[in-house]
Amino acid sequence: MGGAVIESRKQAVSIRMNRADVQKVKKLAQRLGVRDSDVIRFAVKCMLGRLGPLYDKEVKGRNLVPVFVESGAELLRFFDLDAAKIEAIVNDGVDPLKRVDRDDIALIALTGAQEPYAALMLSELNRDDRSRGRAGELSESLRQYLYEKYVYRAATDGAAAESSDTVSFQSLQLAVAGGRHD
Repeated sequence: MGGAVIESRKQAVSIRMNRADVQKVKKLAQRLGVRDSDVIRFAVKCMLGRLGPLYDKEVKGRNLVPVFVESGAELLRFFDLDAAKIEAIVNDGVDPLKRVDRDDIALIALTGAQEPYAALMLSELNRDDRSRGRAGELSESLRQYLYEKYVYRAATDGAAAESSDTVSFQSLQLAVAGGRHD
């Protein structure tokens, strides 16, 4: 009888929501023929699925790239994440071969706030002659660039992945601050 007992009971949690969101939950629940709490549990489960790697302390570095790419600008805006916060989340305590470049973290952060500038920086990083003007193209281009660099490449490429062609982080910072860079 000395084994661990697994707690399977549900717990009540209080959350604050604005009136408009509560009404949307109620309308959705009514249309689906379920309880309000079922809709909220569904939303929480979906969010936990999307952000799952973030609550696992062992997942770091390049393994977190898909979370930020797939959750996109809404994650950055909702939680008010900037490049410094993203870098701390992604790169703290990470093996150098699994680190995400500061330029790429800055690019991820820019997609949440300054899409036109992010599109420009991405086209420079890709050295691509094609136009990358539309938001949908930016999102897909960013996804492709980051997945190719961090997710699909072999772990042994770590040192080789450092490229002298990338725009420096300092020039990104200057441009975001309104300064010029040449």
